Amino acid sequence: MKKILMASAATLALAGAAHADAHGGVTLGVLLGFTGPAESLAPGMASGAELAMSEVTESGQLLGGMAVTSARGDSACDATLSVAAAERLITAEGVDGIVGALCSGATIPALTNVAVPNGMVMISPSATSPALSTIEDNGLFFRTAPSDARQGVVMAENIMDRGFTSVAVTYTNNDYGQGLADSFAAAFQEMGGTVTLVASHEENRADYSAEVGALAAAGGEVLVVAGYVDGGGSGIIQAALDSGAFDTFVLPDGMVGAQLVANFGTQIDGSFGQFPGTDSEGSNIYFGLAEAAGFDGTSAFSAEGYDAAALILLAMQAAGSTTPTDYAAHIMDVANAPGEPILPGELGRALELIAAGTDIDYVGATAVELIGGGESAGNYREIEIQNGEIATVNFR
Repeated sequence: MKKILMASAATLALAGAAHADAHGGVTLGVLLGFTGPAESLAPGMASGAELAMSEVTESGQLLGGMAVTSARGDSACDATLSVAAAERLITAEGVDGIVGALCSGATIPALTNVAVPNGMVMISPSATSPALSTIEDNGLFFRTAPSDARQGVVMAENIMDRGFTSVAVTYTNNDYGQGLADSFAAAFQEMGGTVTLVASHEENRADYSAEVGALAAAGGEVLVVAGYVDGGGSGIIQAALDSGAFDTFVLPDGMVGAQLVANFGTQIDGSFGQFPGTDSEGSNIYFGLAEAAGFDGTSAFSAEGYDAAALILLAMQAAGSTTPTDYAAHIMDVANAPGEPILPGELGRALELIAAGTDIDYVGATAVELIGGGESAGNYREIEIQNGEIATVNFR
């Protein structure tokens, strides 16, 4: 299949450009896990990306007035389904860029098997595996969420600052879970902490009592759950509560969603964690725009979804082209200084400035700064479960 896709890359790229010209607009794929172990995170992310598309369309400033439409694809956080969905977006929907995927384990196969062979840009709002920092991507992959190499350090600092020095760790057995668990364990031990056990768990099990029993036997003041809120992560927490093994949980980004408090409410008060986020001017503006549009912009990775779509569209304007292999080289330019700072709600102005030959520095909703191979430098919102609700208590 890969050889066929590689052979057709030039044809598909031309078809994509012709598609944009034919319907007077641009189509962006939104490839997220609308079903599966992180499904409650997808709606806010998709709404964020589509808010940027609507803003650009309403401005009438993209490449002479092109409208932007969304084509959704469900990766289900599954490698096989993600590849199939990415293929459909390119071949059937004729997309000019892809926002996604959601989970690292879905992003890596979609990127390597579909996007790269077909010269398609992907910007993920939420795929955080450290493996994506060095993957062969031909300059086509970017992400607006930081690598878990950084989240592991931030999580270790968060735990230490709360006075806990001994933890057990469970992680979902995939690229995301393994990468985060490894990064965290190394950082926590370097800071003088003790990791009693690092153990994987599989998704979609009916009973996690055996896994929790092993973690409890190893000991630890708190349990780090590097999993998914709509999957095994919640199953682990339920088993721990049922057995009394743990009552305080450390919750990284895949666990922080509305479904968490719907599942457990006040039972997990005092549990804490972090997910990408800032207290920047841009984030507050974005929250207001999202509220006016009728969705929760504070949900995990929603702001990153907005920024991912915005970067693709601004890069198209800078390149004067909707062809991914043309505009990919402009993504880092529009994302970083020097240039006129651009905040959420200012995409029309940004497009005007680019058309006039003025440099921009897209700050966006997440204080965008792309480093290395095109990934976010990263800031984190620290949360705690208080009275059965997710409360922001700090930024790191």
